[in-house]
Amino acid sequence: MLVTTDPTRIGTALFYKNETQFLQALSGVYGQLQTITNSAYIFQEFASDNTTLDFNPLDRGGAAGWEAFEFSTVNQGNGEIANMWNQYYSALYNTNFTLEKLAASTLDAAAKGPIEGQLKFLRAYFYFHLVQYFGDVVLVTSTLDKPDKAFELIRSPQADVWKQIEKDLTEATALLPATYPASQLGRATKGAAVSLLGKVYLTQKKYAEAVTTLKQVLTMGYSLVPNYADNFNPAKKNGPESIFEVQYQGGNDLGEWSTFAYTFAPRLSAGAVTGFANTTPGGRNIPTNDIIAAYEPGDLRKDASLKTSYTLNGTVVPIPYITKFTHTHTITGRTDDNWPVLRYADVLLMLAEAINEQSGPTAEAVDYLNQIRKRAGLKEVSGLDKAAFKTAVLKERRVELAFENHRWFDLKRTMTPAELAAFMNAHGAKEKAKPTVDRGGISFNALDYVFNDYEYFLPIPAPQILINNKLTQNPGYQ
Repeated sequence: MLVTTDPTRIGTALFYKNETQFLQALSGVYGQLQTITNSAYIFQEFASDNTTLDFNPLDRGGAAGWEAFEFSTVNQGNGEIANMWNQYYSALYNTNFTLEKLAASTLDAAAKGPIEGQLKFLRAYFYFHLVQYFGDVVLVTSTLDKPDKAFELIRSPQADVWKQIEKDLTEATALLPATYPASQLGRATKGAAVSLLGKVYLTQKKYAEAVTTLKQVLTMGYSLVPNYADNFNPAKKNGPESIFEVQYQGGNDLGEWSTFAYTFAPRLSAGAVTGFANTTPGGRNIPTNDIIAAYEPGDLRKDASLKTSYTLNGTVVPIPYITKFTHTHTITGRTDDNWPVLRYADVLLMLAEAINEQSGPTAEAVDYLNQIRKRAGLKEVSGLDKAAFKTAVLKERRVELAFENHRWFDLKRTMTPAELAAFMNAHGAKEKAKPTVDRGGISFNALDYVFNDYEYFLPIPAPQILINNKLTQNPGYQ
C-alpha cells in the first residue's frame, strides 16, 4: 500500500479544530514577525542618517546586499529586498489562511475574537510596512484556490492598501482585549491596535483622525517609566510604557532568542561589547557622528542608547555602538532582548505632531513633548511657532526612538521625494567628509551616497517580476 502522507505530521484538514491549535497557528505568525524584525534595521535605520557600518576593507561581500542601504546603491537585484518581500508575503499567507480557518470553525466568540483581532493587527502591521517600502503592493486578504491565480496578481494602489490597513485595525480594536493573562503577555492588545491606527492616520496626514484615535490611548493605563533604560532591560519586559514589542527569549535551546547585540557590536570588538569572547560581531547599525551630535548635553537617554567607544585589552577603540539591545545574557549568541514596536512615548510624540499640524503648538501639544523631555532630564520647550515646534518634535522623535526602527518612516512621512533626496545627499556628503568609522584606506565609490528621488520607494524584487510579468517595476529602477 502506498502511503502519500507523512504520518508524523498533522495535515490542515485535521488541524484548526480547537482553540489550542488556533493559538499554535497564531504563534507561528508571531514567529514570522520575529524573522521580519531580525533584519528590519536594514530598511528602517541603516538606510537613514542614524546608522552606518563598521567598514571591513578585507571583506566586501555585503557590498551588493545590506551595505547598499547605507550607500544608497540599492537596485532591483538586491537580495535583502527579495528576502524581505518573501518573508512578509509568507507571513501574510499564514495570516490569511488562519483567518479563513478561524471563520469556518466552531469556536465560540469569546475564544475566536482575540485570535481574529491579533491576526488582523498583524496583517495591518505587515502591510503598513510594505506600502511604505514599495508604494503600490500586491494586496491579498485571502488564500488562492488555484496556484495559477498567483500569476494574475497585480499591485494594488496605495489608497486601497491604506484602506485595508484601516479596516483591519478598526476591526482588531473591537475584538482585542485590553490585557492578557501573564501567560500570554506580549500579544497584541486593544492599545496596540489603536496606537498603530493612530500612526496609520498620521502617516497619511489625516491629522484629525490621528488626534482622536491617539487620545484614546491616554486612558488605557500606559505611562512613561521613570528610567528610560528600563524600556529595553530584558528583566523589565512589557512594562508600563510598552504597547507592543516583538517577544524573544534567550538563555535556552528553544530557538526564540534575539541576536541584536551581536549584529550591532563593532566587528573587531570580540567580547568587549557582548561579554563573550571568540565571537565575530556584525559591525552593522553603527551610530553615526550625526546622531551622536543630536543628543543635547545632559540627555539621560544617550548612555542608555549608545556608547562612543569600547575597550579591548586595555585599548580604547573609538567606534560607536548601540547599547539599547546589549544586556547580560547566559549563552553565547542567545540574548533575551525584545524589540520595541510601539511605546507610550511614541504616542505622546505623535499626538504633539498631529495637534501641531492641525492647530499649531497648543499648550496640550507642548505638554506632550515636554513630558518626554522632562524624563530625559532636559529643559522644557516654550514659545515656539508651528514650524519650530514641528522641528523640535521630529528631533525629539529621533533621539527618543533612536535605533528602534522609526527614523526612515519618519523621514518619509515628513518629506517629499525631492526633499528626502536632498536630505540624504547632504548626510552622505558629511559621511564622506568625515566617516564615522575609519575605512582602512578604501576610498568611496563614485556612486556612494548618491540618493535619487525615485529611491523614496524600494524596487520590486527582480525575481518577483520574473515570476509574474504582470507586476510593474517602480520608476527609476528599470
